Amino acid sequence: MNTKSKIWHWLAVVILSLIWGTSYILMKKGLRSFSPYQLASLRILISCLCLLPFALRSLSKFNNKNFISILLIGFFGSGIPAILYPLAETRIDSSLTGMLNTLSSAFTLLIGIVFYKRKAMRSQIAGVFLGFAGAAGLLYGGSLAFNYFGLFVVLATLMNGISNNEVSKVEGLKGFEITALSFLVVSPFALALLLGTDLHAVVLTPHWLLNFGYIAILSVFSSAFANVVYYFLIRDTSPVVASVVAYFIPIVATLWGLSDNEHLASTLFFSVLLILAGVYLINRPGALRKIRQMIK
Repeated sequence: MNTKSKIWHWLAVVILSLIWGTSYILMKKGLRSFSPYQLASLRILISCLCLLPFALRSLSKFNNKNFISILLIGFFGSGIPAILYPLAETRIDSSLTGMLNTLSSAFTLLIGIVFYKRKAMRSQIAGVFLGFAGAAGLLYGGSLAFNYFGLFVVLATLMNGISNNEVSKVEGLKGFEITALSFLVVSPFALALLLGTDLHAVVLTPHWLLNFGYIAILSVFSSAFANVVYYFLIRDTSPVVASVVAYFIPIVATLWGLSDNEHLASTLFFSVLLILAGVYLINRPGALRKIRQMIK
């Protein structure tokens, strides 16, 4: 791997961290006027419109070889998680959503091992368990009350893990083509979902146009643009390497949450450290061996 490639990979990680770390506060603001289903539908439809020229140009490449993969990426990478995240944020803070999203790395590895025959070292398996332990701490939030709405985020990260692994096996399509086609296949379902909601109630809420603007920003940058960059990164490296973005998303999400007066219990930070330690072991499989050698 040459120096230019490394610079591009790290630049992509920084851009994705900033964009996706900001997406949770944008969802929170969009929910002031729109329901989770309206927000998700609009996010998918606006993203699809942005990428429609690429999707139409790539239709000839949409064939039997990649049909199932594009469906899986569309529904598990973009469609269903777009509903699950705002559903979670009706009861939990945007910063907590960003913290839980770091589980994507653990699920990417775990699903890769179970369903995609990827190999893993013991230290990586240990990282998965650390990640799940940290997630459990976040869901309890320092109390005996379990926050069930956080499970929506956990389910979304599991689906992201499936999508991430599926992207790496698609043949004959570039990153932006995968993104465009994946949004195209889920857009009819998003339109049907949107038309089944009460849109008249939206215009009765204060500042609904401003809140729609937040959803538009979320769609263009967090969905359309960021997914293109992410899929390029996966194709250039691997699903596990690309998931290093998970290190930085909770930091950005937490800073936005603090700026919006969200309360963060001190116990949450310990749980996040557990998850990040897990992500580190997943992405640095030889780390435990080096530590043992240093101790000896």
